[in-house]
Amino acid sequence: MARYTDATCRICRREGEKLFLKGDRCYSDKCALARRAYAPGQHGQGRNRKLSEYGMQLREKQKTRRAYGVLERQFHGYFEKAEMQKGVTGTNLLVILERRLDNVVYRLGFANSRNQARQLVRHGIFTLNGHKVTIPSLQVKVGDSVEVPEKNRKIPVLAEAQEVIARRGCPGWLEADGAAFKGTVKALPQRDDIQFPVNEQLIVELYSK
Repeated sequence: MARYTDATCRICRREGEKLFLKGDRCYSDKCALARRAYAPGQHGQGRNRKLSEYGMQLREKQKTRRAYGVLERQFHGYFEKAEMQKGVTGTNLLVILERRLDNVVYRLGFANSRNQARQLVRHGIFTLNGHKVTIPSLQVKVGDSVEVPEKNRKIPVLAEAQEVIARRGCPGWLEADGAAFKGTVKALPQRDDIQFPVNEQLIVELYSK
């Protein structure tokens, strides 16, 4: 499977805003974007050209795709699925991304970043409704419960991540029980629950060309 192996902080610098890909580091003064707020590369500081309409649409799509750690083909598949559903296509797309199991693990505070959440899920650290799962892209449903079995609760990264959730906060559509290492999906996410700064209409316009 293809995956991004370059420096993660380059992505935030390329998009010009924090995507919180490195977890707790993004909140500190070690954040690369805070120290070098310009695009990476030899000519990064000279890239001040005004973007075209297509350029803005492309950057918005790339920013969203990279924030959730999804490859192009899968992201396009999510868009096609969102387009077939009732309601607003852009909102449907964001809801699909939010309902990914790796994102839910991240939102519940069991991981410092979505990348870390994806790795933990692949290693079988969590159960979904009592069954071991290893597929990060699984779509959760209302009433689903995500839990860390007793034998996996001593993993250091889980304890470290739970210290961060107090600052990051847990969205209203999820219910986290840190002491029990368990989280529950109370409802499907609504547009207001998604705080990620994205103009999803630009993505819809890009794919509608």
